[in-house]
Amino acid sequence: MHTLKIGGVPEHFNLPWHLTIEEGGYFKNNIQLEWIDFPGGTGAMCQALRNKDIDIAIILTEGIVKDIIAGNPSKIVQTYIQSPLVWGIHVGYNAIYNSLEDIKNTTAAISRYGSGSHLMAYVNAQNNNWNPSSLQFKVVKNIDGAITALTEGTADYFMWEHFTTKPLVDNKTFRRIADCPTPWPCFVIAVREEVLQEKKNEIKSILEIINNTTVDFKQIPSIDKTLAHRYDQQLEDIRAWLQITEWSQSLLNKKILNDVQNQLLDLNIIGKVVDPEKLIFKI
Repeated sequence: MHTLKIGGVPEHFNLPWHLTIEEGGYFKNNIQLEWIDFPGGTGAMCQALRNKDIDIAIILTEGIVKDIIAGNPSKIVQTYIQSPLVWGIHVGYNAIYNSLEDIKNTTAAISRYGSGSHLMAYVNAQNNNWNPSSLQFKVVKNIDGAITALTEGTADYFMWEHFTTKPLVDNKTFRRIADCPTPWPCFVIAVREEVLQEKKNEIKSILEIINNTTVDFKQIPSIDKTLAHRYDQQLEDIRAWLQITEWSQSLLNKKILNDVQNQLLDLNIIGKVVDPEKLIFKI
């Protein structure tokens, strides 16, 4: 039996992984796939890959591209979610801010440096012609930390996936003042290089199993109700999310990888652009 550890955010995007694990799909292929939740998001997963705490990560494209260039010994093996991620831009419910202009030159709560919430603050700044060097950050680790920071006023706004944070908007913990979609496919599957060398066939089997599920995921009977129940979401919100979300069963193409790198370079998040071949591994 080959044991492999996989990490991802505890969000609705990753239900296909839980379904395939619960159904024993990997076990039948002599693979024990152990799921680990990362509420802290991409920055925490990058560190876990470096530390060999996990073998595989379902991770934000921009975050893993940045970290591979910075020396993370991992490779992207496939796109997982083809559609953009819609980042909600949130303030505390009782905050004085009502527009994007209001939060210019204020402090963004981020899960950690190198995380999606950190990198997308730069994308949002660029979209609004703000000076990226004026951005200020407070590390809050996760959503709970962001709730505390925005409620107590130690940070002013927080960017996180629109639908994950929707219950906090509904219960008047946050107000969403805008959305900021990623300019690229949002989630990819990354694997440590050591694992790719030693267990390439097992990784190939894992991809085949998850792809067989995601290709028809939206057609699973009552999948909207299952998602709403398991992730404490309103049914109407899940249905809206399903309409705009597309899974992928293929590898990122070189143009997209260059587009991601060029934007990160423009924002001074990376210091160089590398050959896309250095970021990917073709199974």
